[in-house]
Amino acid sequence: MNLAANLERTSRFHARGAALVLGSEVVSYRELDRQSRCVAGFLAAKGLRAGDRVALMLPNVLEFAPLYYGILRAGAIAVPLSPDLTGPDVDFYLTDSGARVLFTWQPDTAGGAPLPCRDDVQTVAVAPGALDSLFGCRRPLEGVAAREPADTAVILYTSGATARPKGVALSHENLVHNTDVVARELVELGPDDVVFGALPLFHCFGQTTALNAAVRAGACLALLPRFDAGEALETVQRTGVTVMPAVPTMYVGLLNHPARDDVDASTLRLCTSGGSALPVEVLLEFERTFGCVVLEGYGLSETSPVATFNRTERRRVGSVGTPLPDVELRIVDEAGRAVADGESGEITVRGHNVMTGYWNRPDATAAAMPDGWLRTGDIGRRDEDGFFYLVDRKQELIVHAGHTVYPREIEEALYEHPAVLEAAVVGVPDPRTGHEVVALVTLCPGRSVGGEEIRTYVKGRVAAAGFPRHVEIVSELPKSSTGKILKREITFEVAMRD
Repeated sequence: MNLAANLERTSRFHARGAALVLGSEVVSYRELDRQSRCVAGFLAAKGLRAGDRVALMLPNVLEFAPLYYGILRAGAIAVPLSPDLTGPDVDFYLTDSGARVLFTWQPDTAGGAPLPCRDDVQTVAVAPGALDSLFGCRRPLEGVAAREPADTAVILYTSGATARPKGVALSHENLVHNTDVVARELVELGPDDVVFGALPLFHCFGQTTALNAAVRAGACLALLPRFDAGEALETVQRTGVTVMPAVPTMYVGLLNHPARDDVDASTLRLCTSGGSALPVEVLLEFERTFGCVVLEGYGLSETSPVATFNRTERRRVGSVGTPLPDVELRIVDEAGRAVADGESGEITVRGHNVMTGYWNRPDATAAAMPDGWLRTGDIGRRDEDGFFYLVDRKQELIVHAGHTVYPREIEEALYEHPAVLEAAVVGVPDPRTGHEVVALVTLCPGRSVGGEEIRTYVKGRVAAAGFPRHVEIVSELPKSSTGKILKREITFEVAMRD
């Protein structure tokens, strides 16, 4: 079993079909397959063996896919890293993974950030359109290296919000099965589909639901190196995007762009959301505006990433759907005991999508899966029909005067205000109550409203314990490279101001 076999298979049946598009450039499946064989040949010539690690630090450009599949085709392990990383962070990931080669993006070889320089890692600068000059003269590697289902295919690093980052080891079996389910059953992709490719490909969400799913189905992936709502709308119209995987902040940006009503997005048939909870008001407004279905799912890097999903024929707005086939979810209390339907607790997952473990971290692996079930750190609940609901991150719960406050419930109320663009609710330490509830919001373009007016609006919509002490209007909220709002940074900034 090898995830790269999907590309080899698709290139045989859809050789002339468009695999990748970026601006006016188009790469066919035949060409993508050829380029990946050249990359694999380059690695083999360097003496890399099955199981060796190869890092790649590239944005969503045409060169990412052939490097990614070339690494896998050679039997090596891909270690995708954010192209925004610098200095010590890069050194940590290279050392922790034991990578022998690093592919890094160098759009302007005369400038930009300096390339990492280490005696134990060969750094290869990749410039736009330079794959043939780098690898074309090498002997291409025919076929795909045979790997066992449990062999590691990809190492993805956690954000390191509360501790040093951990490498999530995902096997070929993890990724092949998750990709198959997404492409065939959930999204029903085919060769005529065009998949929106703005989710970072160095992240599991973008890899599985965009790149790997598109390659599995022979669909075209329309790339966008960095998300911009205006460029995204133009890409949808120009390339005829039919399927859009995105995170909530992307949907908010598209909804509130001034050109949204001038763009022909009639080709869109299905949108999927993950990464964090999608506010119900945003989901419904997006469906009304763009005339397509939005399906929300749930997962994390440790689950390859999809664990639950709504289906077109069976969905419940506000929920993250039901488990994938052969994947189990339980809601448990602090002692690990299953709770009754309707009660909140920690989400645990078991199935073919769960990682093999954290790379070289048996202690962390044992702590995350003490009984064979992955402890996600997310709080959720299940209803009597088997639909799961994401309540909040365990580490983001707020305890106010002895009451547990779920930030998402307050954020849902904030998003109902017509002037609110984005919202984040955090807890600020307080000597009297333990924590005070504080909300930070950004406003829709052209709207002007004060924090007190928003507080008044929310007052009748949330429980007394969750009523925010402050509502602060800010110009923007800090986000990760994948578009998630970074509450840990917000909490720090508010605490410092107060």
